[in-house]
Parts: sequence; structure tokens; C-alpha cells
Amino acid sequence: MGTLSDCKNLLECALHWEKNDPNRVYFTQPMGGGDANVKTWTWKEAVGEARRMASYLKSLNLPEKSNIALCSKNCAHWIMADLAIWMAGHVSIPIFPILTADIVQYTLEHSESKLLFVGKLDPIWNEMKQGVAADLPKIAFPLAPENDHDQWDAIVAKQKPLADVADRSPKDLATIIYTSGSTGKPKGVMLSFEAMLRSAKGITSYMEIKKEDRTLSYLPLSHSFERFVVESVSLYVGGSLWFAESLDTFLQDLQRARPTLFISVPRLWLKFQLGVFKKMPPAKLNRLLKIPILNGIVKKKIRKGLGLDQVRFAGSGSAPIPKEVLDWYRGLGLELLEGYGMTENFAYSHCTKPGQVRSGYVGAPYPDVQQRISPEGEILVKSPGTMMGYYKDPEETKASFTADGFLKTGDLGEVDEMGRLKITGRAKELFKTSKGKYVAPAPIENLIANHPRVEACVVTGSGYPQPHGVVMLSEDAMLAVKNGGRETIEKELAAHLKEVNKKLPEYEHLSFLAVTNATWMPENGFLTPTMKIKRSKLESTYGPSADKWYGSRKPVVWES
Repeated sequence: MGTLSDCKNLLECALHWEKNDPNRVYFTQPMGGGDANVKTWTWKEAVGEARRMASYLKSLNLPEKSNIALCSKNCAHWIMADLAIWMAGHVSIPIFPILTADIVQYTLEHSESKLLFVGKLDPIWNEMKQGVAADLPKIAFPLAPENDHDQWDAIVAKQKPLADVADRSPKDLATIIYTSGSTGKPKGVMLSFEAMLRSAKGITSYMEIKKEDRTLSYLPLSHSFERFVVESVSLYVGGSLWFAESLDTFLQDLQRARPTLFISVPRLWLKFQLGVFKKMPPAKLNRLLKIPILNGIVKKKIRKGLGLDQVRFAGSGSAPIPKEVLDWYRGLGLELLEGYGMTENFAYSHCTKPGQVRSGYVGAPYPDVQQRISPEGEILVKSPGTMMGYYKDPEETKASFTADGFLKTGDLGEVDEMGRLKITGRAKELFKTSKGKYVAPAPIENLIANHPRVEACVVTGSGYPQPHGVVMLSEDAMLAVKNGGRETIEKELAAHLKEVNKKLPEYEHLSFLAVTNATWMPENGFLTPTMKIKRSKLESTYGPSADKWYGSRKPVVWES
């Protein structure tokens, strides 16, 4: 292995940086306690720990290419464990750090995992671990909850580095990423070393990413999006990764990292915006931005306060982002680039290029990705990141592809004159009103969610004359209701409903918004681990109340 271009997989890329840039810092990890307790690893140290853990895995004499699971929030040890698994000749099985015990059990049993790495986890682990067999060998990361497992640090202290790491062919299975299970049991998406490497190469070239770039890793590494744009890209290009300690310290972590590349989801971009508005009301901010001598100073101060003053590229994914939010950030000098992809193609599909943002569109395909729209309106994609298939499910694998090898995404879409893609809905989510009209809920949900009082929503109404929305209030709105402000919140939502309906064709007009008392979380099954709504769960929960809600004939109704 000579140059980076000679590397045939991401493992060889890591070995390249270990050899050619050993003393440059790769990881910066808070170890608890904020700035007072932050640890760094150079490339030599990070790959060295992975080599030592790989030696231990080899000593277990597991069957060749065994599946090894890892369950942890993002941390340096997550990626070192991934490298160790590959070095030892095995396959990594990421498990979301927020799952129900039955899904944990299903994933471990379906994948036939031989060992589990247990890492940095929230108290929900006490429930999750009920799905882990008592006799399954376990290794704990330093930041893991209290346990009696074999300890990472103790193991690497005793082991010698594995000198001859496994030679992984590009066509070899590298990882199985289980889908978030929004409908039924999760499916195991098999990804090859080639798919991961080509995806990393593709986005690096497309966005001109360099080893000097810094990234904060906090979206789940167990999900394809973060695994692609953070782990894979950093291993390929040699960039530095910074990790967040907790939700409470997130802003501090962001300011410590000062990332040049920052990827987030619409809900967090909205929270950032609301945080700015709490310190400076929108009307005052707009006035200051109109004063030429203050304009640049104010923009820079806001970006610096968010820890985003060094950002070259800012991305948003997983869900549509409202035009108003895109425009607001662009006004601050931060152009949010949207992307689109699936676990089934390692999220390597579409991305907006700087200067080509169009609201409602997720950009054009990467140069080596093909797209087309089927006669039924379904988006079909052929990508170098495409999966080998679903684990143990050849029938579902076959059904997911066209005869000429295009992945059937299940999403509906349209393409503009520049090749930019617009997602218009999900084929399986369409529902029919009693008037015989089909409604695509996702675009309407995006409109409803574009309000500071709304945290999340679902649009439903199959078999009724008009659809309706069920909303979960934002934290400040819930607090206002508790403090006697329910009438005010109701008026605000009614006004918002009127504005939303103005933007919709008549057959999509919402009859009302229903406000739920519940908090939707992955822990209670209302959201997937990637924070997408579980439509079937929400519809089965609130469906029985629909007749009463429609009968009230009010624009805003409250769950009793």
C-alpha cells in the first residue's frame, strides 16, 4: 500500500494515516466534566488501540467473518471498535443506542452476533439490556454505564498490536446496518467495503473536503448518514473528529470543536434559530441586519455564538427543512445544503451544491449516481453505495430492485430542469379521503412543523372528508399551557392552521389540529431512533379519537 489512492477499503485508509501522519490528532473526546477532562488520540494512538483490540478478538477464535455488534452513543471507541472488528476479519453490526429490548434482541439474534461492545449509553440501557442474552460475551468502553463486563482499557493494556491485519476485499461484507424499523421488524442492510469507500471518495471530491477539516460527531453513528459523512469520510480524507459529551453540553462541545463541516437535522436547525430568538427577538435582529455598518458584525457574532463561525459547508438531512429556515440561515451567511439518501445506498445519492440551493429540493445526484422517475412517480437510484442486499432475505432484496439494477426507494418525486430532486411523498404513506382524493402527508407535515410552537406532527385522515393533523407541542409551548396560556397557544395554532391551508389545494385542507398530551420519543415507540415519526403507531394511538375530534368542528382540539 503506497498512496491513499492505492487503498482498497477504509481500513487501509486508516492504516495509511497511521503510517504517514501518525502524530496528527484524529479524535477529541470529552470524558465527563466538560473542558477539564478532554482526551485526544493521534492517528498512531487510535489505530494502535484498534490493533490491540483486534489482537484480542483474534484470540477468541471466532468463526471467520463473524458478526460483532456494538451499541453506543458516538465516541472515539465506537470507531476504534469498528476498525478492530475489520482488522480481525469480522463484520460490524451497529445497534442504535435508543431501542426497545425486543428490537435489541431481534437484531442480535437475527445477525447471530458473537460479541457485543457496550459503550456510552443513557439510562434507557437498563431497559435495552433486557434484550441481550446473558451468555453473550461483552466488552465495555470506558464511558459505558456501570457493568461487570470485560473492560476495553484493560484488554488493550494487555494485548500486543495486531501486526498483520485482515486483508479485506472490496467485495467483502463490511457491515450490516439494521433499518430503523418504522414499519415492522428492521431489515439488515448489507454494505460492502467497496460501497463505503466509493461513497467516501465521491463526497470528498464533490465537496472538496480536506484533511484539515474538522467535524463534530453527534448524530447516531449507528445510522448510515453519520457513518457515511463522518466516520467514512474522516477515515478516507484523514480529517479530525470531535465528539459531543451530552445534550446539555452540546453548545459548549460545538464551540470547542469549531467545525468546518457541520451536518444536522431540521429539528436542531430550528432549535438553534429559536435559541437566537430568545436572546434577540426577530424584529430587533432584522432591524440590526438592515444597518450596513452592523450587518457583518451581527452575523459573525451569531455564528460564533453557535460555534459555527468556521463552517465551510453546513448540511441538513433526514427530513425536509422549511424555506423560511433556509432563508434565515442564508441571511446569516450560512447556506444549508440539503441531501438525500437511504440506508440501502449508504446515504450516497443526492446532495445540493453550494450556490444551487432550491427550497424543497434535495439537490442533484452525485456525479457517479444515476436517477430516474418510474411511470408511477417512484424515485429510482443507482449508486456506488448500493447495498449487497438484505441479510437473510433474498426475496425482499429482489423486490427492492428493478430489472436493470436501480434501487426502488419507495419515495415519490420529481426532477427540475437542473436535475435537482424534489421528494413529494412516500408511496406507502399515501392515504385516500372519503372524497376519493389521495393525500401525501409528508409535505403537509413539513408545513405544520414550521412553527415555533410545534415540535412534531403527523397528518392522517384516511376515510374522512378532509385530513387532519396531530401535533406535539414544543417545550416552551407545553410550559406555557401548564402556566395557564392554553388559550393563547390555541389561537396561535388556529392562525397557523389557516396559513397552512392557504398553501394547500382544497382537497388537502386540514379540518383541525389535534394537540396531544404525550411526548413522542423513541423510548415510547412514537419515533424511530433517527427521530422520524412512526406513522402506524401514531395512527393506531390517535385514530380512535378521530370521530370525536371531527365532530367538535373546532380548528384546534385537545387530547382529553
